[in-house]
Amino acid sequence: MTWQQLICHTTVEYQEVISTALEEAGAASVTFEDAVDQPILEPLPGETPLWDQLIITGLYPADDDLTTLLLQLELQRSEWGITDLKLERLEDRPWVREWMDNFHPMQFGKRLWVYPSWREVPEDATDAVKILLDPGLAFGTGTHPTTALCLEWLDGEDLTGKTVLDYGCGSGILAIAAAKLGAGKLVATDIDPQALEATLENARRNQLPNDRIFTCMPEDVPSQQFDIVIANILSGPLVSLAPTILSYLKPTGRLALSGILADQGQNVATAYQAQLESVQITAKEDWLRLEGTAKAAS
Repeated sequence: MTWQQLICHTTVEYQEVISTALEEAGAASVTFEDAVDQPILEPLPGETPLWDQLIITGLYPADDDLTTLLLQLELQRSEWGITDLKLERLEDRPWVREWMDNFHPMQFGKRLWVYPSWREVPEDATDAVKILLDPGLAFGTGTHPTTALCLEWLDGEDLTGKTVLDYGCGSGILAIAAAKLGAGKLVATDIDPQALEATLENARRNQLPNDRIFTCMPEDVPSQQFDIVIANILSGPLVSLAPTILSYLKPTGRLALSGILADQGQNVATAYQAQLESVQITAKEDWLRLEGTAKAAS
């Protein structure tokens, strides 16, 4: 089946009225995209934020007559903040196959490999620690720089027998990596119940025992301290949760934080550095990882 798409550039103020017009004209789907590279990651509970400048796209069967819709949008162009409007025909192509072909096994550090179910880790990858994770399932697969920064950090740590807390676990990729790198007790927590389900499902797909990773909401994290704490969330929550996250870290335990944009690094460092030694910041693209060692008990 061939399709056509109507693409409209506007602002968040007019998102609802334009998307309603596209839906009423029979759109098979209406999607929203960032128009100016304004990142929005992991919104807080109850929030559904959109970008200030966005692209709204309506998808229609190729034989639909969209003349009336186009005329409506042209007449409302100034009133609805429309800066660009175009209609495109989509070539009939094997979209799913092309999407799958875009994802390849990815290496992080010396040993860690993340691969989708339809591909294999290269045969010459010696001592590979493999994590099976399909893109699109939930919450992160290693393609984002913040996840890559955390996986690379885990690969460089000695996790053998260590207790690990993954704070904001998402897909569970970090907890699964820690398990495969030899960690002992593992706890993964998230504010989203779907993330906890995704973590357990991804652990099962990686042949980990059902009780290998304990998942829970933040208020149910066991009352203990951990050798390793890792949190890949956002800078705002990292700052506000600093006392909580630090309270889970053993003296001389190791901490890694990510989800931090380059201009947010100082704020996060200020919230943590008083209780850490050997603080280091590592950058990848526009993102940072902060790591450090908890000070020994006095």
